[in-house]
This record gives sequence, structure tokens and C-alpha cells, in this order.
Amino acid sequence: MSIKKLKKAGLKITNQRMSVLDYLSDADERHFSAEDIFRDLRLNGADVGQATVYRVLNQLEKAGMLERHHFEGSKAYYELKSKEHHDHLVCLRCGKIVEFFDPLIEQRQKEIAEQYGIQLSHHHLCLFGYCSDPDCKLKN
Repeated sequence: MSIKKLKKAGLKITNQRMSVLDYLSDADERHFSAEDIFRDLRLNGADVGQATVYRVLNQLEKAGMLERHHFEGSKAYYELKSKEHHDHLVCLRCGKIVEFFDPLIEQRQKEIAEQYGIQLSHHHLCLFGYCSDPDCKLKN
């Protein structure tokens, strides 16, 4: 994540902001709760408090650098803002999140919106179910 984007958003470059951004940019996964980020940063020796992580995530979201999702329950998940639109599949058992894009689904949504006289500005599609990963079944 670019320092230019932080400056453009009017945010100062702080160690805490850079720690959160570096974590999100370098991670193999793309979706994290604030608790995940805080725990992993502390385990890796970062000097950051839980309240600071929440505050930084809110600031980055307001600056348009992150997206917040509420997939299931009240826990928020964050991901770096992507230029390409995508939707999500979520396993209700293990919490696995899969991103996908399907042009047929996108087209059908536009058709349905037109049918009802709605001009779409954006949307979020999230499908819930149970994954077939053998490790998932072992978790419960």
C-alpha cells in the first residue's frame, strides 16, 4: 500500500498505520478481523494496541483504502480495496472466505435491477454454505 495514498487521504505516516498496511499487503489471506490483525501484529513484535488497530482500520476504510464486510454474525472483516469487483463465498463452519467473479451473475443482476427500475451503483453478493475441505470438518 502506497505512502502516497495515505498522504492523499490526509493521514500521517505512523508506525502503527504502516504496520497494519504492511500486514494486510503481505498476508497470504485477504480477509481479516481486527482481532486477527492485532493478535498477529503483537505476535510479530509490533508495538500496537487493540484500540489503535480498530482506529487505524476505521481511518483506512474512510480513506477508501479498505473495505469492511459483515459476512456472518457481527464480526467485521477487512480487505484492501480492489480495483476489480468480486463477490464472496463463506463457509459457515470454518469461516473460509473465497472470492469469485462470474460475468453471468453480474449481467443477471443488472437485468433484474433494470426490470424493477433500479439503477445500480454497487452491490455485495455473499453466498453462505459449507466447504468440502476435510480440515474444515475436523474443526467441528
